[in-house]
Amino acid sequence: MQPLENQMKLAKLSSFVFSLSLLGPPSAFAGSATGPVALALAGVVAAHSSKLSPAEKKTVAAFFDGKTDVPYAGKIKVIADKVVCRASNVDITARSCEVTFAGEKISFRGREANELYATEAMAGVPPDGAAGSNFESLSKLACMLDPAGIKDKAGGGAECSYETGN
Repeated sequence: MQPLENQMKLAKLSSFVFSLSLLGPPSAFAGSATGPVALALAGVVAAHSSKLSPAEKKTVAAFFDGKTDVPYAGKIKVIADKVVCRASNVDITARSCEVTFAGEKISFRGREANELYATEAMAGVPPDGAAGSNFESLSKLACMLDPAGIKDKAGGGAECSYETGN
């Protein structure tokens, strides 16, 4: 009777594994940032966006630099489809990022890439690694900056949402 029991256990295990495979790959996870982290994330991404007006870019840069005496009053939305940054753990000089805005891909390296990579980590984007590289990536980034809230200097005025895991 023992061979039959082993066959039954194997059949149950196979059914369980098959059931798990029907779930598919893991889905994206939602993330968010508020306050100083959101302002930093919006600030380093906005610097590369061609979708913001010069006035919006100047205002975001001023806020990120600690200046709140800017005349801009409307809310500013910083949007990116995808942000992927890499840092090599073999070639310690290699840092790069690609940011996609409405299908337009912007690439940059060095200090600017390091700023964005570190800001993603600060925002809680989980790292990933592969053969000599570390990655930080997110998608569907949407940051809303409210100049009135930022000028209050009470910790509010900046919110971001994004997805990780893609």
